[in-house]
Amino acid sequence: MWWSRRHRNLGVIPAQAGTQRRGQAGGKTLGPRLHEDDQSARRAAIGRLAAVLGLSGGLVACGFRLRGSQTLPFNTVFLALPVNSALGVELARNIRAGTNAEVVSDRTRAEAIFELLNETREREVLAVNAQGSAREYQLRLRLAFRVHDGKGTEFVPASAVLVQRDLAFNEQQVLAREAEEVLLFREMQSDAVQQILRRIGAAKPVKS
Repeated sequence: MWWSRRHRNLGVIPAQAGTQRRGQAGGKTLGPRLHEDDQSARRAAIGRLAAVLGLSGGLVACGFRLRGSQTLPFNTVFLALPVNSALGVELARNIRAGTNAEVVSDRTRAEAIFELLNETREREVLAVNAQGSAREYQLRLRLAFRVHDGKGTEFVPASAVLVQRDLAFNEQQVLAREAEEVLLFREMQSDAVQQILRRIGAAKPVKS
């Protein structure tokens, strides 16, 4: 069995994949069905995630504005990111849906320019089992950025945000761990975007 934890719970040992569950039905003992149960649980979790993502996307498409809209210190912003950047897509969506600013495609029309200076994804082993195989990782996403007007005014000087999550898994469920890692990094990116917007919202423009 595998799962992710936002906070590490010391002393809690994950259940092993070989653990059996038994029950009584009509006087007969039910055999273990962990493999089928794990597959069903993963399919259900992925289905729920898809439903949530679809709902949020639909709300944004309909012009829904997030509760607690933020006021940014500019009205237009250009995102200096590749067109196919997942971070750029999510950042633009959140700016449009939850702030006063408009994302523009023309750099010369923008009052502010967002630049991503560096993006780092790390995975560190936190714990190993008796055989020396990793059973817990810490994932880290670090984004360095700055926001300026291109004319000498800094809204946010070079800064960085860091998001991290712990990931526990059974070495017999490698594919499940890889899928969970992808989902966690996606969630961490969403958290990083919110941190970036809060930092921009609190910024005081400084003329350099």
